[in-house]
Amino acid sequence: MNRPPWQFVLAALLLIGVAAAGLIGWKLYQERYIVTAAEDRPGGPAVTQIVSARLAGMRQLKVAQLSGTVQATASDVRALGWLRSDQIVKMPYSVDYFVDLSKLGAGELEWHADTRTLIVDAPDVTVATANTEEGRRTLVRTTGMFVTRAAAEELSRRTSRNAQAKAEQEASSPERMAQAREHAKRAIAGLMAAPLGAAGFHDTRILVTFPGERGVRDGERWDQSRNPRAVLAERR
Repeated sequence: MNRPPWQFVLAALLLIGVAAAGLIGWKLYQERYIVTAAEDRPGGPAVTQIVSARLAGMRQLKVAQLSGTVQATASDVRALGWLRSDQIVKMPYSVDYFVDLSKLGAGELEWHADTRTLIVDAPDVTVATANTEEGRRTLVRTTGMFVTRAAAEELSRRTSRNAQAKAEQEASSPERMAQAREHAKRAIAGLMAAPLGAAGFHDTRILVTFPGERGVRDGERWDQSRNPRAVLAERR
């Protein structure tokens, strides 16, 4: 049976896609699970080195950081409940807050000419994954009649996971988010002030709002009839 040429092309593309996916998967497996040894001889000792590195540009503005010390606990039960072990750890942590500037365009800027006020409707602050510094733990207390190696490894994983979750819970609390938004307002206003000042608008008032603050601001509605770009064009 003669097949249309496009079917052969489609089959070739599918094979290439499968091969590429397999190669990517193998590289990820090597990166994460294969021990890197010294290159001077086969079977040499494992070495400390950078296995992979990727440098990517960021479009997000870091506006705040929460840091401190977190305490985490975990338990492990084995042998039908006969072997119980517990662990308490304390370690430093940090959580960063960001605003995605790629979502900020001309449609999110409002100009009030009478009061020379620029309104910036910014995307909301987001919370990054917590960073727990296990290498700087100040307390590790493990108790149990007999703590097996497997139990110790599981306790370490659980305390690390619990510490990260607790830090992220604290960072996402209403109080911390309110504080982060205040920092974000100052950071974004400072970012906007530089080009405005260069264009001659040194006395511009910059108000930054987040999604929950839209609508009526300071008891009045702002004039949205003029875009800041048009104002800057006129000034030039």
